[in-house]
Amino acid sequence: MKIVKIVGFSLLGLIALLLIAAALTPRTYTVSVSETIDVPTSAVKDYVRILNNQKNYSVWVMEDPNLVPKITGTDGEVGASQYWNSTNENVGEGRQTITTLTDSRMDVDLEFMRPFKGTAKAATLYEAITPNQTLVTSEFYGNDPFPINLMAYWFGRGMLADAQKRNLANLKGILEKQ
Repeated sequence: MKIVKIVGFSLLGLIALLLIAAALTPRTYTVSVSETIDVPTSAVKDYVRILNNQKNYSVWVMEDPNLVPKITGTDGEVGASQYWNSTNENVGEGRQTITTLTDSRMDVDLEFMRPFKGTAKAATLYEAITPNQTLVTSEFYGNDPFPINLMAYWFGRGMLADAQKRNLANLKGILEKQ
C-alpha cells in the first residue's frame, strides 16, 4: 500500500510540475529560418506567391503524393486560398490564404482542421543581397492554448524549423536550376 501511495503522489507531482511548466511557457512563438538563393528577388517572389508551386518544394505537400490541393481565387494574389485534405495524418486537413503581398513579403493565414484544430500565420520574406542573390526567410507564428503550448514550444518549434529548412533547400534547388 505504501508503494501505491508513493507512485500516486509521484504521478500527481509530475502532473503538477508539467502544468506549472506549461503555465510559465509562452503561448506564442516564432520559428524563423533563412536561406540565400542565387537568383533575383523578383524571381523568388514570383515563384513563391503561386500556391500551386508548393507541390514542388513544400515537404508538407510532398508528404502525400496523392494530395491534390484545391485553389480558389486567383493563385498568387491576395485572397487566393489553398485547401487540402489528406488521409495521411501527417498532412491532415486545412487551408491557407494569402493575406499580404508586397515587394518584401508574403503573409498567409493558416487554418488547421485535422489532426488538430488551430490557426496560425506564416510569412515568406525577401531581401535582395545583390541583384542576383536573395535572402529568403520563412517564418511561422504559433499561438497554442494551455497546456498544449508546452509541447508546441519545446518540441513543435524544432520540427517546424526542420521542415522550413527543407522547404527552403528545395526552393533553392528549383530556382537556381531555372
